[in-house]
Amino acid sequence: MTRRVAVTGIGVVAPGGIGADAFWDLLANGRTATRGITFFDPAGLRSRIAAECDFDPVAAGLSEEQIQRCDRYIQFALVAGEEAVRDAGLDLTRVNPWRVAVSLGTAVGGTTRLESDYVLVSHHGERWEVDHERARPHLERAFTPSTLASTVAERFGARGPVQTVSTGCTSGLDAVGYALYTVQEGRADICIAGASDSPISPITMACFDAIKATSPNNDDPEHASRPFDNDRDGFVMGEGGAVLVLEELEHARARGARVYCELSGYATFGNAYHMTGLTSEGVEMARAIEQALDHARLDGSAIDYVNAHGSGTRQNDRHETAAVKRALGHHAYETPMSSIKSMVGHSLGAIGAIEVAACVLAMAHQVVPPTANYETPDPECDLDYVPRVARERRLDAVLSVGSGFGGFQSAVILTRPRERSS
Repeated sequence: MTRRVAVTGIGVVAPGGIGADAFWDLLANGRTATRGITFFDPAGLRSRIAAECDFDPVAAGLSEEQIQRCDRYIQFALVAGEEAVRDAGLDLTRVNPWRVAVSLGTAVGGTTRLESDYVLVSHHGERWEVDHERARPHLERAFTPSTLASTVAERFGARGPVQTVSTGCTSGLDAVGYALYTVQEGRADICIAGASDSPISPITMACFDAIKATSPNNDDPEHASRPFDNDRDGFVMGEGGAVLVLEELEHARARGARVYCELSGYATFGNAYHMTGLTSEGVEMARAIEQALDHARLDGSAIDYVNAHGSGTRQNDRHETAAVKRALGHHAYETPMSSIKSMVGHSLGAIGAIEVAACVLAMAHQVVPPTANYETPDPECDLDYVPRVARERRLDAVLSVGSGFGGFQSAVILTRPRERSS
């Protein structure tokens, strides 16, 4: 019999509030957390806006040692992980550690610390020969993306399969998807899964400036992220992290855990086409959706809500709209589809996990979060994008999709616990 996988805990660090409750309050009320960059002087950049987390690691409960050893994105994961494990009611000291896994995603890893320390060792870029003695301790941890999963595994004593996933902007979705397989295939009973990124730094902002992917609407940052809107002009950089506790369903029920929903389907494909470009037909994303539906043993007509990638670039929004219509057929026109990036920005590899957390909370509250700032329809994007205001709706099955640089196309299906064939 196929093992079923439940979501029993949620933890979130996101722009606009720390913790799952604050995150949901922002989404449900359609507020935006985008603003002018405060982490550094962005003068000279084309895009000088971002969705920053008001995050104090000390107030969040991290020790001085954790703060010194861990880059910002790992701090997010530790705090979100603590919340998720607490929310799940798990006492990990009473669980077989060999049956606890970790699957976490990140797109850019320790970029923030690597850049800031390079500034130190190079005397603000003035010297070609760097002075290693000026580097802070533990710099090597920022250089190694695997530090994310290993640090979280160490914190929670997880000795099962431990992996860091880096597939661009689908890293979070893929980390959750691989966690689903890890539990479903019997390699673990519990998996701490999600993603984290802290990319708001000069080098990252400059990279996206170079390809004009980010919005230059610096005079109105609150309304700059406009997915599916005809007047959109790029995405707004964000940061944050989300962690879920995934658990074999009967294992969760045996200990009396609250089950938010089931993680029922996952698929990912590449387009073998272009590093940043997307085909207009959306074939690859449609294939991921269809395969995820097959994995979940669902027909497309069962989907009640689509949590869109919805980055706010023209090629993505049109590609994604075409993919959903291709995969769901006429039902796509009857299904609300929204983008929370309109409120919390695009946190690269982290956003897929943050969006899955949003889907879990949407199902818990039976409310579809809106697409903030949606005002002017694009004739080529003709679905129901839930403009500006959240909407009550029965949600039994939810689809979350993602698209990443490198041609990655991924989809995850969440369902309310139900009877189904083995």
